[in-house]
Amino acid sequence: MKLRCSPAKDHQKDSPLKSQGIIKDSSKELCCFTDPEIDRIRHCFPANSAFKPFDPTAKSDFVSNTWVAFPATPFLIGFSYPFPAFTQSFFSLTGMCYIQAMPMMWRVLYTLESIIELEGIELGMSELAELYNIVSHGSHRYLFKHKPGDPHPILKTTKNDTNWKKRFFFVRKDSIPDGKDLPIKWTTHGRI
Repeated sequence: MKLRCSPAKDHQKDSPLKSQGIIKDSSKELCCFTDPEIDRIRHCFPANSAFKPFDPTAKSDFVSNTWVAFPATPFLIGFSYPFPAFTQSFFSLTGMCYIQAMPMMWRVLYTLESIIELEGIELGMSELAELYNIVSHGSHRYLFKHKPGDPHPILKTTKNDTNWKKRFFFVRKDSIPDGKDLPIKWTTHGRI
């Protein structure tokens, strides 16, 4: 399958994807998010975004100067790219790749973005840090953990998502806003 809605393909930029090698059980996490599924969420990206065709051998920790991995979760719950300012500030501050955020983290960020928009209040990273710590859940993936002794600030965000690790896709960096500035390698330490 050819790239969809892309400018002329530049084969010099089409570098191969290489595994970063930090997924502990990578054979169980090969990509299952297919081209038809990508077509259903492509409206969440700018019109000229170029998606890499489905590759069942792809791993979510594949790195490339040309392609960036996105999890399916944020787009299935209502996000569009580019992400809103609060969410983008979070990823800029932590240095995490989008694919490293577990579904719970995306649900919390989406809820906070909705509160910011609906209520017109300002939230920043200091307020987020008052509510949550960032913890690793293996293979350098991260989630929010509420502060000890405090109730969970946002209910119903911790549900389990089946196969979330396998549901990812790649977008060509030069086809999306600020793509060239997105991290290439996974961070191995979450910070906020």
